Amino acid sequence: MVQHWQEILPIDRYIVSANGLLHEYDRKVLTFLYQPLIGSTCYSLYMTLWSELEENRLWAETSTHHLLMNLLGMNLKEIYEARLKLEGMGLLKAYVKADEGERSFIYELHPPLNPEQFFSDGLLNIYLYRKIGKNHFSRLKRFFSDQQIPKDEYRNVTKSFQDVFASAAPISMEYIQGLSNEMEPDEDQRFIGRVESNPIQMDDSSFDFDLLMAGLNESLVPKKALTPKVKNAISNLAFLYSIDAIEMKNFILGAINEHDEIDIDDLRKGARDWYQFVHYDQLPSLINRTQPAAYQVQLTEPKTPEEKLIRSYETTPPLTVFKELSGGVEPSEANLKVLEEVMIKYKLPPGVVNVLIDVAMRKSDMKFAKSFVDSIASHWARKQVKTVKEAMELAKKDDRTKDLKRGKSSKQKPVRTELIPDWFTEGTEEAEPSENLNADTAAKKRAMEEKLKAFRK
Repeated sequence: MVQHWQEILPIDRYIVSANGLLHEYDRKVLTFLYQPLIGSTCYSLYMTLWSELEENRLWAETSTHHLLMNLLGMNLKEIYEARLKLEGMGLLKAYVKADEGERSFIYELHPPLNPEQFFSDGLLNIYLYRKIGKNHFSRLKRFFSDQQIPKDEYRNVTKSFQDVFASAAPISMEYIQGLSNEMEPDEDQRFIGRVESNPIQMDDSSFDFDLLMAGLNESLVPKKALTPKVKNAISNLAFLYSIDAIEMKNFILGAINEHDEIDIDDLRKGARDWYQFVHYDQLPSLINRTQPAAYQVQLTEPKTPEEKLIRSYETTPPLTVFKELSGGVEPSEANLKVLEEVMIKYKLPPGVVNVLIDVAMRKSDMKFAKSFVDSIASHWARKQVKTVKEAMELAKKDDRTKDLKRGKSSKQKPVRTELIPDWFTEGTEEAEPSENLNADTAAKKRAMEEKLKAFRK
């Protein structure tokens, strides 16, 4: 995985531009609708970059990332992490140019969706609903809407253009040709204006449409029903609710209308109702796919097995780790719900969740029991574990503490029967009490072992 210091350095210069005029109303949209999803760090970065633009201008003066670090009070890793989230939300586009070993960036700010686009998005509005709850969501919807004027009681008396104006006598063609050239902006310039943002759209390649079409009966759902707009909605719903092509087929069949068209609203409602039924009336949350850069500790090329394991945990999604430990078997719905709760309820980073999955499954005969997982997750959350290394060290410490407690309650040395990760035993050999045995005790132990061998024969 590419590290932040390979992408940006404090001496790298940047310049801020705007894809279109940013309005004061955009601040309210960013504050109340986007900030709960992207966090205060990303919000501060966007607002700081916006502040560098002069009023009613599209370009700012060039600056360095070192100044940006001082303005925000953040390190470069935090700024890079925030920048990636803004890019993912469609609020920022980054361009880079390398010239004789020096890098310069253009950070192009894009306006947020307007309230109507946001609340009908079908993706961001779902995440916001889950994040802030029904009451606050309804309050925000009221805040960004207003009462409609009852136009039905009024008669439209507006005059059209041709009712008010008349065209003058025709002019010469030479004047018209010269005028057309004057209408265009000068070279390397463009008009200042407002460019509306497009909603977030998942890549169609992320969904298997070939498998979907193979499962649909042409007589029930014609190919022409899968318009580009419908395909976009299917891709977003598949990402939002983790729906595969086989499950999506059922929702499409339920959304086809009498005109052999797929009703997108019905499609969304069917997918949402199914998800809430499976996940006990819950809605999905927006979470990081892998360990955030701010909590990654293995920044150099890993050399030891433990360093390689840390890098693997930091760069692999929890669902992938779960599948690998299960021998490629897909997790059950109950397992998925437990995983989601761990990341959302206890706010554990993905890398830490990977360690938890490894420990929980290996120490419980490859089971993923909710009670056992909750006990570990709640403990780690109270200890504010954020990095993979911290999670691994705490897991080792807890295991050694349990061994000591078992040793005090029994004269015999406890025998481990559970399967534990290899990294659990690293550095624990010196804790074995074998060196405390005197020669006489060791001789008796060997004699007892010989008797046992003879008895088994």
